[in-house]
Amino acid sequence: MNKSDPAWESNAKDPDEKEISPCMVSIGALLYYCILLCVGLPVNILTAAALSRLAARTQKSSYCYLLALTASDILTQVFVVFAGFIVQAAILAREVPGAFAHAINILQFTANHASIWVTVLLTMDRYVALCHPLQYRAVSYPERTQKIIAAMFAVSLATGVPFYWWLDVWHDVYPPSTLDKVLKWLHCFIIYFIPCTVFLMTNSVIICKLKRSGNPNRRLSRTTAILLAVTTVFIVLWAPRTFVMIYHLYVASVNQDWRVHLALDVANMVAMLNTSINFFLYCFVSKTFRRTVREVLVSYRFQCAQPSRKDTALELTLKPLGVWAGTSV
Repeated sequence: MNKSDPAWESNAKDPDEKEISPCMVSIGALLYYCILLCVGLPVNILTAAALSRLAARTQKSSYCYLLALTASDILTQVFVVFAGFIVQAAILAREVPGAFAHAINILQFTANHASIWVTVLLTMDRYVALCHPLQYRAVSYPERTQKIIAAMFAVSLATGVPFYWWLDVWHDVYPPSTLDKVLKWLHCFIIYFIPCTVFLMTNSVIICKLKRSGNPNRRLSRTTAILLAVTTVFIVLWAPRTFVMIYHLYVASVNQDWRVHLALDVANMVAMLNTSINFFLYCFVSKTFRRTVREVLVSYRFQCAQPSRKDTALELTLKPLGVWAGTSV
């Protein structure tokens, strides 16, 4: 993976066009991913703290799914944004040992699949809650939800293993091999086409159900609004990467056309924005979430202030009494 194929070398340049640097946006991309990581990681940790409080307080399955989504977003930021785009691509210039790069592939695709398929589980949870409320009360409880989430992470790991043989698009042979085509199409179906089909079908049913109900429960409509916002943002942000990947396979390789290279760079940056934007969606939609975030920040500030108060009290206790001013000995 760290060495170029002869076929790739022969297709890397077009003799009829002026040579353009393939790394023309590398500095901008590196800056973007650093900002995304510095903003997104603390924001996701804060989101996880707030959602864990809400899940413990309300015992609602939807908060458990949102917490699992936040955890998988954190894993995606660590393995994909930091290890993949910043360290492996920008700092090491993709010159890493093959076995290490392939092992990182498994972790990256596992985190990516988990992030997307937790959203699918949340969609199905809301669908059952709205369309089959009696059955939902019987089957939806925290222990069952935790088992479903654990099973989903195990399946994500299993679906990530085949991508050990994933070829980075920057080192693809041209024309692509059968294995390369199968893995890239499998990637597109797992991360985009199948989830989007589920989202569009279930969200359509949910919206129709809410319109017919006339006056839905306010708390339920807030959770549903979060779901609709998260799935809509996902569909929009992941669409460019999916279609550029297909274009790369059948029309022009990133190694042949600098415009495809640029399009894939931008598509990757847009897709990774999805790992950091959910916090702002939750704050915009849910007053309960905003209040819980405020509680987390206040409690953290109080915990940070407590040690300084204790130190001050201890210092005053242990400070020796001096001689009173103006007192004769």
